[in-house]
Amino acid sequence: MTQTVAVVGVHVLDTHVLRVESIPERSDGALVDTIRMSPAGTAGGTGVVLARLGARVHSVGALGQDPTGDTLLALLDREGLDTGRLVRKPDVQTSASVLPVRPNGDRPAWHCVGANGALTLDDIDLTSIPGLTHVHLGGPEFLGGPAAGELLTRAHDLGCTTSVDVLAPGDPDLLAWIEACLPHTDYLLPNDEQVLGFTGASTLAEGARELVKAGAGCVAATQGARGAVVVTAEETLEVPAYEIEVVDTTGCGDAFSAGFLRGLALGMGHRDAARLGCAVAAEVAQGVGTDAGSYDLESVMSRVSDLAD
Repeated sequence: MTQTVAVVGVHVLDTHVLRVESIPERSDGALVDTIRMSPAGTAGGTGVVLARLGARVHSVGALGQDPTGDTLLALLDREGLDTGRLVRKPDVQTSASVLPVRPNGDRPAWHCVGANGALTLDDIDLTSIPGLTHVHLGGPEFLGGPAAGELLTRAHDLGCTTSVDVLAPGDPDLLAWIEACLPHTDYLLPNDEQVLGFTGASTLAEGARELVKAGAGCVAATQGARGAVVVTAEETLEVPAYEIEVVDTTGCGDAFSAGFLRGLALGMGHRDAARLGCAVAAEVAQGVGTDAGSYDLESVMSRVSDLAD
């Protein structure tokens, strides 16, 4: 079955600055290895990887009417995403981040929310996407729980599978803000810090189980170099990460989400889909930005086979 995905919500233009060891004093300058732009965000970045893995992807979100938006559109178009449902907002800038990447791969960020905060349900028409099978909502906090729940209900009414990835750090108040969408979420895709922050749990597995009790059908949570944990009402399983030489960890969570969702669409069980997610994240971590390199489903599947062996 062809997987046709609407990636709804957060689309960002990232600017990566590689090998930043410190911020220069006063107005001094410093040489760096690389400055590179890439499409990103819990919707946009996930969509780029899904397209590379063979899904048909439609971007749904908001950009500003600015050169930053023009650049982001061009980068998404180059990756084969359908960008016709990205609305241009006249009074806000396109969401953007600047990421100074340290030599060890850590990457703090400066971020402008911009147009992502201006997206409303009126901007989203899922019925216009032919053959839609999956709706992935990146950043439900910008819509709020009730509106996000309404969007996901519409997706279910169309016969789609749903998934959600949160952008903001974990916090009990944020969980309360988006909790109304969880009963309509087939797959929740947070990271470990978000899970622990949302729930106050002492372990990732315990926190994921709390989120399943709150309504999510399945929680697949990344935990950095330790891989991922997948929890449903019936099972808890853990999949290790790959040992690699890290260049830039930007977008690894989005890459895991895409690999996991693509694996499920290809008929894989939760464990094998999580292995695929970890394999894609490993590809991304070895380059700069989610769109770095030339990985595809075939090349990433070879990593999954290596792990299984």
